[in-house]
Amino acid sequence: MKRNKILSIKISFALALLLSCFLATAQRPTVEVLTSGNGISLRGLSVVNDNVIWVSGNKGTVGRSNNGGKTWKWMTVTGFEKNDFRDIEGFDGATAVIMTVAEPAYILKTTDGGETWKVVYENRTKGMFLDAMEFWNEQAGIIVGDPIDGRFFITRTFDGGNTWQDIPFANRPVADSGEACFAASGTNIRALDRDEAVFVSGGLKSRMFKRTSGIKLSIIQGQETTGANSIAVWDKLKVHAGKRIIVVGGDFNKPESTTKNCFYTMNGGKSWEAPNTPPHGYRSCVEYFSKTDLFSCGLNGVDYTHDGGKNWKWISKESFHVVRASKLGAAIFLAGIDGKIGKIVW
Repeated sequence: MKRNKILSIKISFALALLLSCFLATAQRPTVEVLTSGNGISLRGLSVVNDNVIWVSGNKGTVGRSNNGGKTWKWMTVTGFEKNDFRDIEGFDGATAVIMTVAEPAYILKTTDGGETWKVVYENRTKGMFLDAMEFWNEQAGIIVGDPIDGRFFITRTFDGGNTWQDIPFANRPVADSGEACFAASGTNIRALDRDEAVFVSGGLKSRMFKRTSGIKLSIIQGQETTGANSIAVWDKLKVHAGKRIIVVGGDFNKPESTTKNCFYTMNGGKSWEAPNTPPHGYRSCVEYFSKTDLFSCGLNGVDYTHDGGKNWKWISKESFHVVRASKLGAAIFLAGIDGKIGKIVW
């Protein structure tokens, strides 16, 4: 009887272990590729809700889905067929703002689902290069650009992108020699709280900026191809010292390298920690899904962490430039080379 009881306990334990492993595997997210093959490099992505998604890329291309990525409407913006729209912000199925990168810099807005676009900003200053755009809400937004005459370019809107006001030169953050931003995924600037934004730089030096103050990052730096590419902030509507922030990047000339490619902070940047298991290569974007669940993507795949960034798992080897979570839902989408669009599935 005793032997049977011990055997029963062992079987029960084994079954429980198998069930636990099965549940853990079942709950691990994977990537489903929804569409690809149009030859467009997509770096702009905005997920309004679980149904409405906007993307933007080179060759003047904008895409929109109103049914959760099942079908897409592709548009080439008239007069901008050779421009690269590196970032996009969607507000609903009809309204969106897009930005070009190199000089002259343009910002355009549509209110009819992309049928027509209005130029709401133009800047022909020599050296103009816009990197990323962020909105706190449907009215207030900000765009950061590479340094001009030694200071990072910043412009703001307070009316939903209809008009933009450049920050006075004297109030712009000072850049070091060889320091700039990467227009890799439209996520190197993020809202920190209701009033503040933070952005990250790369190149010969990599820092996180809040207003004009720059905090040196531990991420790999020292070459034009190295540094921080993306920053994400959790709980950005609250103001508190324990702000969770994470930064990813690396060396885009070494897609497989995990050297100093990710750091996170639990105290708003006062101190930073490296993951026990970092993302599995250079990463151009990072996104919070919950307080502890994050996704990051790059040239050699997609990583996921369920412990706030301490340990990352390689969940897909599909290449993507950007990953964004729904503002008003639970969906997570990705976009990248050759018109590839993916979705996180659980």
